[in-house]
Amino acid sequence: MKLVIVESPAKAKTINKYLGDEFKVIASFGHIRDLPSKKGSVIPDENFSMKYDISEKAGKYVDAIIKDAKKAESVYLATDPDREGESISWHIAEVIKEKNKVKSDDFFKRVAFNEITKKAITHAIENPRKLDNNLVNAQQARRALDYLVGFTLSPLLWRKLPGCKSAGRVQSVALRLICEREDEIERFKSEEYWDISLKMLNSNNELFTAKLTHINDQKLEKFSITNDKEAKNLTEKLKSQNFHVDKIEKKQQKRQPQPPFITSSLQQEAARKLGFSAKKTMQIAQKLYEGVDIGKETIGLITYMRTDGVTLSNDAVDEIRKLINKDYGDKYLPSSPRIYKSKVKNAQEAHEAIRPTNINYTPNDLKEKLEKDYYKLYELIWKRTIACQMENVIMDLVNATLASENKEYLARANGSTIAFDGFYKVYRESIDDEAEEENKMLPPLKEQEHLKTKEIVPNQHFTEPPPRYSEASLVKKLEELGIGRPSTYATILSVLQDRKYVTLEKKRFMPEELGRLVTVFLVGFFKKYVEYDFTAGLENELDEIAAGKLEWKSALGNFWNGFNHNIESVSKQNITEIISYVQQALDYHIFGENKDSKVCPSCKTGELSLKLGKFGAFLACSNYPECNFRKSIVSGNDNNEADGEAKDIVNENKVLGKDKEGIEIYLKKGPYGPYIQYGEQVDSKIKPKRSPLPAGLNQNDITLDMALKLLSLPLKIGMHKDSGEEVLVGYGKFGPYIKYMGKFISIPKKYDFLNLSLDDAMKLIEEKPNAIAAKQPNPLNMDEVTNLVDKKIKVKKTKK
Repeated sequence: MKLVIVESPAKAKTINKYLGDEFKVIASFGHIRDLPSKKGSVIPDENFSMKYDISEKAGKYVDAIIKDAKKAESVYLATDPDREGESISWHIAEVIKEKNKVKSDDFFKRVAFNEITKKAITHAIENPRKLDNNLVNAQQARRALDYLVGFTLSPLLWRKLPGCKSAGRVQSVALRLICEREDEIERFKSEEYWDISLKMLNSNNELFTAKLTHINDQKLEKFSITNDKEAKNLTEKLKSQNFHVDKIEKKQQKRQPQPPFITSSLQQEAARKLGFSAKKTMQIAQKLYEGVDIGKETIGLITYMRTDGVTLSNDAVDEIRKLINKDYGDKYLPSSPRIYKSKVKNAQEAHEAIRPTNINYTPNDLKEKLEKDYYKLYELIWKRTIACQMENVIMDLVNATLASENKEYLARANGSTIAFDGFYKVYRESIDDEAEEENKMLPPLKEQEHLKTKEIVPNQHFTEPPPRYSEASLVKKLEELGIGRPSTYATILSVLQDRKYVTLEKKRFMPEELGRLVTVFLVGFFKKYVEYDFTAGLENELDEIAAGKLEWKSALGNFWNGFNHNIESVSKQNITEIISYVQQALDYHIFGENKDSKVCPSCKTGELSLKLGKFGAFLACSNYPECNFRKSIVSGNDNNEADGEAKDIVNENKVLGKDKEGIEIYLKKGPYGPYIQYGEQVDSKIKPKRSPLPAGLNQNDITLDMALKLLSLPLKIGMHKDSGEEVLVGYGKFGPYIKYMGKFISIPKKYDFLNLSLDDAMKLIEEKPNAIAAKQPNPLNMDEVTNLVDKKIKVKKTKK
């Protein structure tokens, strides 16, 4: 009997049907040995000897492996074709050697395959190799590095920053990215700017829009028009101008398809298109790779899903090209196959890209046979694979320059249409929401054609901070920096959430206070080890070990010598110095720009400062023990030492910016939730204008632009193109609404009501022609929203 060992029962079941009766296929159920979570599992002083244990969970599976191996004439190690798979095979072989007294390495045959099909399995069994010790050593080095960091840094973290859980070698760097992005957002100062749109009619009375670009040969930059007064003055001047078409430029643009999926791009695209987490994507991909029941058989539907290679096998390309020609026609088939090269930093490209194992299994063929999410991911992979070998998309671009009579003012109108859909026939990348822009057509225009001006529209804008990372954009950033590898991205994101260092809100990562504390500490006292280049450099060294170019224990020694010295140095550091540094680093985050935020809200004379207790960080009054005020800065800390609620005190009076009159706009926290306030309250009898935050809006996402719009509600967004009546957007106790000709139309949740376009508003009006005022609950008049801080919000009915 020949014994074949794989990781999972599903994989064993699929492979078993391809092999004859002389083979027995069993599963190890993943790793059978690992470093135990205790001190002494890696011993630097003994040349980094590693003490592996068989886990209790793996014990019964190991017994079965030992029993079957005793009867076998040879053992085929058929684990996944990457470093981790090689490591699992090595551990299995080592345990069998030890338990069964096997001395010859010839007893073990390593077989690797990129897809679970009969052809691939048969070829692998017929062409076995020996275990690759370089790959095993690279994986051992990674495991040792992670252990040494975790089991030396984490205890130090617990002592110096009570309440913090642990620190990891790669996860801490990813956490730093998230925290630094949040710092950028908090310190961002929104700036006002304007542009001018020209609504024009051609000689056939067809409407199009242009944007003002030049005044007296001077190009308008982003901040050329910075306030309402300048914009209105310019608008009035433009109303008196006569415009004509000065120049028309036409050109074609080709768009090439993206390469087939690698691990990171699959995770990014599945997050954008399907809303899958990286973890969910990999779990489903694993099942599709190992084998799923499609009715007549159980088959592996995709190739190995942990890869950074963008190549496809010649056989696969031939099959893809045949299908394109048959189903779409030869005009969609390039004259020669497309060849891709990886753009990923330090890509190994040891495996093919992720593709269907049989391209002729179309999504339609499998729709009724696969679970819903399995089908969605397979369809995504299938379409991307087909598209990568299809012809370019060809776009017709038109740029029209409009000029006033004396060419004092120039404007530009752009339009584009798809001349040939090419690979768009099957698939387009994650820009689907921009499809309308691609087909923004201009009406027929001729040079020197005279135009009518329908409307000159000044548009107010505010600069916005950089967006928080989504799972997709964080994976992309890690990949760009060379941090992590295909097998680690999903784990990195999961660990950060499991440790409560970050949360996902609206599919964007936000650091928790605990995460910020850890990041500040590591950047301050272990800066080298959370540097992006250093972490990427370690990945390079692991790659060199895998390639046989670097001895793995010498690499461990180089790392450990400096890291251990750093640990010893910080261990001796006074806790007061550490707290002082952490408070200084978090000062802006905790208190913002308003110095009054530091005044103790209880005694009104003391100053708040950061303290550390056994349950974590909190703010305490400097007048202690006379004043016993304390407040946790760690949200959700059930064991906090604070008197009263354990809610964040972060930015209770945050200045969002100033309006065009120079009045400061505040984001404040009241007993009934956050609200926006216009200016300071200088008279106790006259309350400043305030607006509560509508349901669904996160206070951390509020920008100056949003705040000004909230204070301006109900907001005029334009005039109805047919009736000429004004269209307003407001917010009532049942949510956002449109007001038009005395009627009120609710705005569905899928719309951003603060940025609702006139076109979208008109669509909603048309969809509900019978809407009546009586059905719209009381609209809020923001001047009547009072006493937000002192008592529950009461809203008077506004007479219209």
